[in-house]
Amino acid sequence: MTQPRALYDRGPGTPLDVDREFYGRLAREVESRTPRERFVVPIRSGRAWTVPAGHLCRIVVIEGPQVADFNVWNRHNPRERFWASRTRQLYGTHVTTFDRLWSCLPYLRPMLTITNDTIHYGIDEDGAGCHDLLGTRCDPYVTKVLNGEEFDFTCHSNLVRAVAPYRLTEFDVHDVLNIFMVTGLRRDGRYFAKASPAKTGDFFEFFAEMDLLCALSTCPGGDLSAQIFGPERGDPLATCRPLAVEVSQPAGRLLAGWTPAAPADYRSLHGLKSPTA
Repeated sequence: MTQPRALYDRGPGTPLDVDREFYGRLAREVESRTPRERFVVPIRSGRAWTVPAGHLCRIVVIEGPQVADFNVWNRHNPRERFWASRTRQLYGTHVTTFDRLWSCLPYLRPMLTITNDTIHYGIDEDGAGCHDLLGTRCDPYVTKVLNGEEFDFTCHSNLVRAVAPYRLTEFDVHDVLNIFMVTGLRRDGRYFAKASPAKTGDFFEFFAEMDLLCALSTCPGGDLSAQIFGPERGDPLATCRPLAVEVSQPAGRLLAGWTPAAPADYRSLHGLKSPTA
């Protein structure tokens, strides 16, 4: 049986096709990079940081499997932020090397391009993949509704605290990319998750297509091997681990010909007409 045609074509020669040789060189030439920043995000916490345009950023597994919830904004205009649902439509339910995270309307441009992903999970026998765009962040509201508990260290809360120094609020936190998280949809359409396959030394790396503000939460569900909702839930604290973040600058020669993407140039005002004098 043939599969239905994808709604958004991203094959060779389309606007969604990326220069794989360019991004492949960035991934391969590690020795020519200049390290700019490295820090560790402790368990059940969040951290925000900036990545200048033309720089690379890695999220690194340092003590075993751990899921990370990731948000990203235009550093100079936080109204422009990652649009998870459009990115999911353009690339699929899970992302990997050479996929991009796109910004919201009215900007609609690539914010970052994934240059290296060491997980290589693919799609398993249950239809699940890694680096999830199906779901979103855990939050204290759903925890109270489903578990009847007050808990301040959900991914939503971690991200809220992380971006506060940048004068952003809870209203700026948005749907996430769940890095290192394996998810899918059951035959009845319900969302499921599996234990993360990440191992010490694995990483998820991206290239900043613009000046970025990033935020990461080390999920309080840890590697998601433990049940965290419902009557059979347990405390997943033992499965929680820190993650490292590394920012580096590639050699200038590798960026020859690259320019940041411009916002979408639609200018028709949605068919509205300006009043005339």
